[in-house]
Amino acid sequence: MYDVIIIGAGPIGLTCAIEAKKAGLKYLLVDKGALVNTIYHFPTNMTFFSTSKLLEIGDVPFISHRDKPTRSEALEYFRRVFEAWSLEAKFYEKVTSVQPGDDGFVIETEKRTYKARFVIVSTGFYDYPRLMGVPGESLPKVKHYYDEPHPYVEQKVAVIGAANSACDVALELYHKDAEVTMIIRGDAINPRVKYWIKPNIENRIKEGSIKVYFNSEVKEIRPREIVIETPEGERVLENDFVLAMTGYKPDFTFLESIGIESDPSNDNMLVYDPETHETSTPGIYVAGVVCGGLKTNKFFIENAKDHSERIIQNILSKMNILQAQ
Repeated sequence: MYDVIIIGAGPIGLTCAIEAKKAGLKYLLVDKGALVNTIYHFPTNMTFFSTSKLLEIGDVPFISHRDKPTRSEALEYFRRVFEAWSLEAKFYEKVTSVQPGDDGFVIETEKRTYKARFVIVSTGFYDYPRLMGVPGESLPKVKHYYDEPHPYVEQKVAVIGAANSACDVALELYHKDAEVTMIIRGDAINPRVKYWIKPNIENRIKEGSIKVYFNSEVKEIRPREIVIETPEGERVLENDFVLAMTGYKPDFTFLESIGIESDPSNDNMLVYDPETHETSTPGIYVAGVVCGGLKTNKFFIENAKDHSERIIQNILSKMNILQAQ
């Protein structure tokens, strides 16, 4: 019997494990992928928006070559955090169900069964892309994740979206000699795009280096073409790859199956006590970016680190009550 099982070994899952260890609790991290799996799947050359100082957890210094760390530096940093705290974890072990049990919960994974008095869910949202729902979206040439520019050299690439990811991808591909066309629902680049990226992408569009269709949507994807609806009517473009940077979402099906509610009137934000992060199912807590539901820009590593302290303090208070009884 564990005191607490933490589902998700991202940066906030790690902070929960660290707080649990500091409190003397018997805990376990469980993740369906690798340590900080989301960061591992970020684009190869990605640079964080935040400084290394703001990303620090567990009192372990984050030293990077520049003010804003790279993906590879972040992977090494969080590995060192994991090692410094000698955290207990099971990787590549997907949780399939969480059910009420004697004195807590029964947690089933693809490999084994665990028991815990409390459960913390810190699963993020990056594993589930928001689909466009158009014919041809399942073709091999359609990607919802971007890795690196090399495969797209001299290729005709459609980039869908107007936020940070789409602009980063469009610029990197342009600099590697891809023929880039952006397809954007709105009438401009997203105003929240990073301040050093926004003028760059707007200037490339203005000079015609990157083509763009504003107020437009993808209607169909074909093996060698893409069909879009524009204000001037339907257009059929030659196309080799589609990079759909349309955003991501939490696994609501899994969350609902274990008793975590979301609010459809508020972008499916998860329903929980903001003071304790306990959900409407007593003993199950949520932490990190998953709390924001479809508001995927509400929580980040730097403004969610305190979630773990609130949760562990509440768990300790409950355990003290149980012991007193």
